[in-house]
Amino acid sequence: MAFGIERNELKSWKVKVSQGEVAFLTHYWMDKRFPNCYTVTKVGCNNVQKLKAWGRKYGLDPAWIDYKNGYPHFDLFGEKQREILMKEQKWSMIKKFNL
Repeated sequence: MAFGIERNELKSWKVKVSQGEVAFLTHYWMDKRFPNCYTVTKVGCNNVQKLKAWGRKYGLDPAWIDYKNGYPHFDLFGEKQREILMKEQKWSMIKKFNL
């Protein structure tokens, strides 16, 4: 279940992904499979080769790409989420979600 995100943020992310940009979207999240993770960052790009290359920089397996709803993306959470957001200098997301 996702929450803590505004409609315009989601719309902006979808536009960027559709245009072939590597785009980031962080929101609060609850999933019983990951009981200690309260946020997720979706890093998407419809240029799958570009997304795979981006993921390789951070040791992400291309098999982890989620192709749901036409917006290919990696789901980042936990320490890997924080590490990548810091390297990508996504300070506003880190601050907003207290990562």
